[in-house]
Amino acid sequence: MVEGRLIEGTEHRFPCETCGSDLRFGPGTETMVCDHCGATIQIENSRWGGEAIKELDFRKALENQLPESETEEIRVTSCPNCGALVEFGKDNVATECPFCDTPVVTDTGKHRHIKPRGLLPFALKETEARDHLRRWLGNLWFAPGGVQDYARAGRAMQGIYVPYWTYDADTKSEYRGKRGTIYYESHTVTVTIKGRREQRQQQVQKIRWTGVAGRVARFFDDVLILGSKALPKQYTDGLAPWDLAAMEPYRAEYLAGFRAEGYTVTLDEGFEEARQVMNAMIVRDVKFDIGGDRQEIDDLQTQVAAITFKHILLPVWLAAYKYRGRTFRFVVNGRTGNVQGERPYSVWKITFAVIIGAIAAACVGYFIAQNQQ
Repeated sequence: MVEGRLIEGTEHRFPCETCGSDLRFGPGTETMVCDHCGATIQIENSRWGGEAIKELDFRKALENQLPESETEEIRVTSCPNCGALVEFGKDNVATECPFCDTPVVTDTGKHRHIKPRGLLPFALKETEARDHLRRWLGNLWFAPGGVQDYARAGRAMQGIYVPYWTYDADTKSEYRGKRGTIYYESHTVTVTIKGRREQRQQQVQKIRWTGVAGRVARFFDDVLILGSKALPKQYTDGLAPWDLAAMEPYRAEYLAGFRAEGYTVTLDEGFEEARQVMNAMIVRDVKFDIGGDRQEIDDLQTQVAAITFKHILLPVWLAAYKYRGRTFRFVVNGRTGNVQGERPYSVWKITFAVIIGAIAAACVGYFIAQNQQ
């Protein structure tokens, strides 16, 4: 196994034993590849012999009581445009933000972060991700031709490991509410039919409410929360699902040739969002437990215990396209090829379509008028 040279932050370089060039991780494989001489190195001990990825104690982390081995200092600066934490290697003083192409100059600050515990390695090569993006862009109506040209030109995409949190928790909830049972009553109503008033029977829906109380319990496993603010959340959410069962324990070899973003959503901020996800599921459980045709919850108290978490990295291919002074970003799931992004509209294409539609409507109207004469 090649010994890696760790450069501050998450820029990891592994020299090729044959020619000395940098190795990079080969998506979809368990090897690192040298683009210069073609040598390959097997990544050993994948999955640590099948052991589960270790969870960390949430309360201890909030109280800064994690072992020192679980944290690290990374050299980063915040992108002034999108807010991403851009990481720098030892010898870098300037770079471009991979999320929006904004030039970024390093500062001298360091940030202590919780180390990643696991990651999903890239499964798609850049060329495969670009194919998915090109097909997706080709299906966009009214998109400027330059967008498709961007994809066809083979412009480089950035492979980024995006930070996420996962949370586990054991919950027990007590509730009070009401169960509604639908029934029908027959009412006599007067209706007018062909000028004559008649009386008829009509079924009217009613609900009979009964007070209820009970308990529900649920263990939440790996509630996934985005740890970045650099990308629009609706797009990163749209990249799901992620095959977390295939996650590997964190190894620097998987980052060789790629970049990783530092998290900007703190551990406690992420848990607040996770609680919203949990609460929605608990409400669903309570309504199922109440039963009946309708349910109302008057009071719901939840105890949350045994909270653990992981900081993990998920693979995303990024592309940024500038159109009329605005940056449009596209993201591709590095495992499945699912594409999400911001779409520009071509004013000319929309105007042309409106004109063609108006002409077509006028022609249809003309022929209808001619046939009615």
